[in-house]
Amino acid sequence: MTLYEIDAEIMKCVDEDTGEVIDMERLNALNMERNTKIANVARWCKDLKAESEALKAEYKNLKARAEACDNKLESLKRWIGIALNGEAFKDSTVSISYRRSESVEFTDSFDINKLPEEYTKITKEPRKTEIKEALNNGAEIEGCYIETKKNVIIK
Repeated sequence: MTLYEIDAEIMKCVDEDTGEVIDMERLNALNMERNTKIANVARWCKDLKAESEALKAEYKNLKARAEACDNKLESLKRWIGIALNGEAFKDSTVSISYRRSESVEFTDSFDINKLPEEYTKITKEPRKTEIKEALNNGAEIEGCYIETKKNVIIK
């Protein structure tokens, strides 16, 4: 059961998996008062927003728990490495061995500006706030324009 009773006919117009309106004509043609239809769809929007926020909160909690487990794992592996001091270990349930790896590390005096260009990544990303301000002040920037939108707010 959802937070609000949703008219079954409205539900038939929407794909349950994706949430996309799959039959806009059917939704528009539903034999129900316009205000009732709008109110039902708006209630459904509120329900979906609440579900989305709950899922995002749960995702955040699970991600934090996973990170805590990863930190414990690394800490325990460091302890095992110190305790074994490079020796292999094996019993009836576990086997511990070592693999050699290499990684690049940087000293405190490392300066990325002195690094040759072939060893760096340069990424460009538009700064929309600055572009919007410039356009509002009359600047012309090729390929950029301000689009005015009306956003639906459901409370």
